[in-house]
Amino acid sequence: MPRTARIKNDAGIYHIMVRSISDVSLFKDSLDKDRYLDLVRKYQQIFLFKVYAYCIMTTHAHFAIDCCGADISKIMKSVDQCYSAYFNKKYSRHGHVFQDRFKSNLIDNENYLMVLTAYIHNNPRDIIKYKNCAEKYKYSSFGIYLGISEDKSKILDTDFILGHFSNDTTRAKKSYLEFINRVTEGQDKIDIEFKNDGSECRSERKILIRDLPPDKIIDFISNYTGAAFNIHIKFIHSNTDLKALSILVMRFLCNLSLKDICASIGNITISTVCRLYEKGYRLISESRRYATLMDDIISKFSAA
Repeated sequence: MPRTARIKNDAGIYHIMVRSISDVSLFKDSLDKDRYLDLVRKYQQIFLFKVYAYCIMTTHAHFAIDCCGADISKIMKSVDQCYSAYFNKKYSRHGHVFQDRFKSNLIDNENYLMVLTAYIHNNPRDIIKYKNCAEKYKYSSFGIYLGISEDKSKILDTDFILGHFSNDTTRAKKSYLEFINRVTEGQDKIDIEFKNDGSECRSERKILIRDLPPDKIIDFISNYTGAAFNIHIKFIHSNTDLKALSILVMRFLCNLSLKDICASIGNITISTVCRLYEKGYRLISESRRYATLMDDIISKFSAA
């Protein structure tokens, strides 16, 4: 029986859920949960999406993700494939880790988004230890919203949600906690008073256009580094970093698959593209020279 087509909107916000296959705990310990959050952070740096809420349990995880123009399937496929490889290697196993595809629901209004974050943050209440203190659960963003825990993974945007409750950060946190408690008490109708008054703690959504032609990327990398190169020529080691950066940017700003990148460059294998893609990520993550490359290229083409 064919799969139902996923409803997608690259400018949309999604409720994402991943779940383990029936006989496996998806996250066996805190290191597994940390690893998954690290992977979300890694691909957030590449695809530049936002996370508004999350909760990682033993068998499943929930996220509220704003794609900001990226393809949600590319984001989640990247994260889940890397986690599956990590999980199978760590536990000396083979086969599927996740139950079918990730689940996604497109959020069509901001009231629904607020209630969704409450649902996500209430997940730990199923654990007896956290029944009356879900905000203390380590692998949920709830405590970060209230300011009682640190966003160690650096993936969370709290301002967009809190900005709907007050223009004062302290008052916004208090109002958000009251809202969560109202949802917990099972009220049939949850009304939210929006304070669209230029809130200091509110971040605006920014949808990035991701349809640049590859040659624009190559020209940018050449100008940015001051080194002209031909991406189609093989076996020139001095071009390796430039190729790696170009492939990384093509992946997120041209909305190309790895197979598409192979076709665009020509005479290159998917395994080589994958290797260069990872090298490009290491360059922007570890080298000061390229630390602002993503921001710079977005600034350039957003202003064009």
